[in-house]
Amino acid sequence: MATRGIILAGGSGTRLAPMTSVVSKQLLPVYDKPMIHYPLATLMLAGIREILVISTPTEVPRFRELLGDGARWGISIAYAEQPRPEGIAQALLIGERFLDSGGEGGGGGGRDGVALILGDNIFYGQGLGTQLAREVASNEGATIFVYQVRDPQRYGVAELDAAGRVLDIVEKPAHPRSSFAVTGLYIYDREAVEIARALRPSARGELEITDVNNAYLRAGRLRARVLSRGTAWLDTGTPDALLDAASFVSVVEKRQGLKIGCVEEIAFRLGYIDAAQLRALAAEYRGSDYARYLLGVLGEAP
Repeated sequence: MATRGIILAGGSGTRLAPMTSVVSKQLLPVYDKPMIHYPLATLMLAGIREILVISTPTEVPRFRELLGDGARWGISIAYAEQPRPEGIAQALLIGERFLDSGGEGGGGGGRDGVALILGDNIFYGQGLGTQLAREVASNEGATIFVYQVRDPQRYGVAELDAAGRVLDIVEKPAHPRSSFAVTGLYIYDREAVEIARALRPSARGELEITDVNNAYLRAGRLRARVLSRGTAWLDTGTPDALLDAASFVSVVEKRQGLKIGCVEEIAFRLGYIDAAQLRALAAEYRGSDYARYLLGVLGEAP
């Protein structure tokens, strides 16, 4: 079973107002690149080359202008609209036709699996791409990624047993039973769309991704992978979180001389594009530090 990617870049971004009054938060910069480049890079590192970007009717044309069809990076990017933000699980329903590799209205028989990532989540760590690619290839059912946090009540919280098996997942609990937050990256098999279709809106009127995960849990088909202490997981939904993420990226890039979430470099190192194509991409950014970095990847002086 093949796996395609979905980036959910919708929502109203109210916690970032007034910055988001006229622009999607996923188009805001996180240090030296647009926010959406980071989840796009994560999917690429996982070996996923067919990706659907979901956003509001107003923002889809802007994402299309920024990212195009993905061919410049050796991938394929499609787009779909989310008329109203009605929960993360809604992305599975919006993306149904995209996942139906058997053709339009394929009825699920030719449906691909999906790696769903939130457009405001940033993942970084040594060997993370290899780990994600392995999890995508071996997934049977659903795979979630959990991360130890100081304030789990802000997130969906996974309770694990001593062997790392999931016992329960609770959305934003007042009294969390663990410190493991469920991150905004989910890998599902082809059943995810039907599970999402059977959901009823929660008290806040949304189709909750936690309910999808718990459906897999009840079926005995959910596994959790704990992201190590050497991995960074950042969400950028508040002004402080956005500033922290930009500062983190800045510090790491300046210290190491390597970029985080550089989709051009990833495409080149994975063999999706060749040296001539990377050189052409660098030319588009001529005069910037970003262009000089891309030329440095090729071992060429700017």
